[in-house]
Amino acid sequence: MTFTAWCNSHLRKAGTQIENIEEDFRDGLKLMLLLEVISGERLAKPERGKMRVHKISNVNKALNFIASKGVKLVSIGAEEIVDGNAKMTLGMIWTIILRFAIQDISVEETSAKEGLLLWCQRKTAPYKNVNIQNFHISWKDGLGFCALIHRHRPELIDYGKLRKDDPMTNLNTAFDVAEKYLDIPKMLDAEDIVGTARPDEKAIMTYVSSFYHAFSGAQKAETAANRICKVLAVNQENEQLMEDYEKLASDLLEWIRRTIPWLENRVPENTMQAMQQKLEDFRDYRRLHKPPKVQEKCQLEINFNTLQTKLRLSNRPAFMPSEGKMVSDISNAWGSLEGAEKGYEEWLLNEIRRLERLDHLAEKFRQKAAIHEAWTNGKEEMLQRKDYETASLSDIKALLKKHEAFESDLAAHQDRVEQIAAIAQELNELEYYDSPSVNARCQQICDQWDSLGVLTQKRSEALQRTEKLLETIDQLYLEFAKRAAPFNNWMEGAMEDLQDTFIVHTIEEIQGLSTAHEQFKATLPEADKERQAILGIHNEIAKIVQTYHVNMAGTNPYTTINPQEINAKWDKVRQLVPQRDQALIEEHARQQNNERLRRQFANQANVIGPWIQTKMEEIGRISIEMHGTLEDQLTHLRQYEKSIVNYKPKIDQLEGDHQLIQEALIFDNKHTNYTMEHIRVGWEQLLTTIARTINEIENQILTRDAKGISQEQMNEFRASFNHFDRDHSGTLGAEEFKACLISLGFDIGNDAQGEAEFARIMSIVDPNRLGLITFQAFIDFMSRETADTDTADQVMASFKVLAGDKNYILADELRRELPPDQAEYCIARMTPYTGPDAVPGALDYMSFSTALYGESDL
Repeated sequence: MTFTAWCNSHLRKAGTQIENIEEDFRDGLKLMLLLEVISGERLAKPERGKMRVHKISNVNKALNFIASKGVKLVSIGAEEIVDGNAKMTLGMIWTIILRFAIQDISVEETSAKEGLLLWCQRKTAPYKNVNIQNFHISWKDGLGFCALIHRHRPELIDYGKLRKDDPMTNLNTAFDVAEKYLDIPKMLDAEDIVGTARPDEKAIMTYVSSFYHAFSGAQKAETAANRICKVLAVNQENEQLMEDYEKLASDLLEWIRRTIPWLENRVPENTMQAMQQKLEDFRDYRRLHKPPKVQEKCQLEINFNTLQTKLRLSNRPAFMPSEGKMVSDISNAWGSLEGAEKGYEEWLLNEIRRLERLDHLAEKFRQKAAIHEAWTNGKEEMLQRKDYETASLSDIKALLKKHEAFESDLAAHQDRVEQIAAIAQELNELEYYDSPSVNARCQQICDQWDSLGVLTQKRSEALQRTEKLLETIDQLYLEFAKRAAPFNNWMEGAMEDLQDTFIVHTIEEIQGLSTAHEQFKATLPEADKERQAILGIHNEIAKIVQTYHVNMAGTNPYTTINPQEINAKWDKVRQLVPQRDQALIEEHARQQNNERLRRQFANQANVIGPWIQTKMEEIGRISIEMHGTLEDQLTHLRQYEKSIVNYKPKIDQLEGDHQLIQEALIFDNKHTNYTMEHIRVGWEQLLTTIARTINEIENQILTRDAKGISQEQMNEFRASFNHFDRDHSGTLGAEEFKACLISLGFDIGNDAQGEAEFARIMSIVDPNRLGLITFQAFIDFMSRETADTDTADQVMASFKVLAGDKNYILADELRRELPPDQAEYCIARMTPYTGPDAVPGALDYMSFSTALYGESDL
């Protein structure tokens, strides 16, 4: 019954029917007619005679036609068909069904029976209680047939009311609906299927193939929908990548915009503590805030390159970021940041040196000013006395000698006043924050010094006028005063020097100070002899006074210095010497520690610096040489990346040593030419270079796989590129690129046509007209020339299938054929169709398709 119904479903188109296959095909006429209907071809003219020879001739023509289609007829001859052999006749009909109804079925590169089975499984997968595994028992409950009909024509069957335990109703429902609405004849009997343990496989395959052919149009629509979904998914992913790039670029540029003014701020602080805090803030920026931004910058470049590669692979126009957010813009902004950063660090160190120098000078000014003010205290009052008017001759002579001693002392203090003025001038030149108070104090000292000079001159003139009246003078007092004054001056200078603060930066400098101090200590025995001699003069005066009962009123009239003061100052000098020894020893130890820090930093920097340079050169060679496949190169590069990342603790250790050096205020290092800035820049360049190189190889693999380029082709492209990249810069100039194309077989002549073709190629590989072609752009061009990709015409053809050959498509059709998110994506972006055949709600899928590939605006 199945084969008869199948034959009648086709013979009906020719206006005839059969009732019995064995009898009705014996003369070959209806057999030839059946073959013409199902193949669409004309057979040889049949014989109309009734004789056996005519019938055999007709059947042979039919069998020869079947054999011409590549079908092997085993043991089937014309005589058996003419004789009405049922087995041979049914075998021939099954062969015809296999060849013309089932063989051409193909689903995902399967064919015939497997393809038909896969098609059934796909269509019935969403339905409960349906599990199609074969063409016999899987169909006994009838739900499989009902599911096929409901999947394509859900309005014909209420699938929710069907029950698995009622196969007869299910089967009859499917057979009746298929015959009535789908023009599929009733080839099977429900009772036979239910009553048979294993239904006939050939009969069910024949009947199911009729469903496949009936719904083939829907299959085409599904294929078209799948193509559109794929294209739209790529477009949506690319748009998300573009949004991510824009946000990351905006955030990074905003951070740079906020940071540069901070680094460009050159307003100095007044104290060392405040400047040290600025330096600590700068260290936090270098250690905590900048490294994540370096990673963001590198990731931004990688994302941009990956996005451009995906756009090229999907035949989309290149991504052009918003104004000011190009990779070059970010690189320029980053360069400005690093320029400001370098200048800021230099400024900080210079300011710290300046403040250190200022603090030292200010302390030195205060010490010298205090000593001088202590010395001048009471001197103006003393010079203004009129004691010489009522004094005796001896007193006058004493006053004169005393004044001469004072003038000597005054001259000795001239150097100190000049030193104080010089220090104040230097503080002004270095812009010391408390310069007004320094200037006021210095001016007061200078004014007082001028006043002392005037008063001294006046007193000297007064004493000289009365000198003629004075004849007696005590030579011993005078000698004491003359020797005690310079010695006292020497002791005061020694105390001042011993208490003077010092600042050194090297071992040599502290050794120089130590040598000078030892030389000073060597002079102490001679100084002690001078002290004893001066004290001897005083003892002699006392002896004369006691011996001759001299009436001496008061103390030595020539000087205010007394033995007690000399002894006190001498004891003070002796006390300060060991204190100075200890200070020099401590400073020597500090400089030794600084030298150790210098050598410790230099030993590491002299290893790390060349290591970074070596790794940069090795990465450059890997990216140029062609050792192994792209995957081998990628593996090699990732191993390099891992080894580089594992080297980070040494960089951190060097950072720690550098921080110790800065905390120790060490500003130079003669043991190495590498600075921490050199190491940081080299390390950041190394990380960026290995990340970029890995990204380039990944993009090449992505291009190769997406475009179907073989490893041999990729090697040939790389070899040609490297051959003409003579400077190993990773790029080709226009002439080098032209020579490379010619070596690969491109016909680019020197005539006008050749120049026009080369200009077209350059517009593809160098859209920004930089005159340089990267290897990635070269690979993209070569892959485009050697591979096939989706085009706007293909997408338009797919939309036309979904629209039922109309020049427009409706929103309901998009929602029916596409997933919800992609259907809404199309509806939101398609413009209304305005053609002469437009209907309300018509959408223009043609302009939408061209916009997807950059041929118009979306």
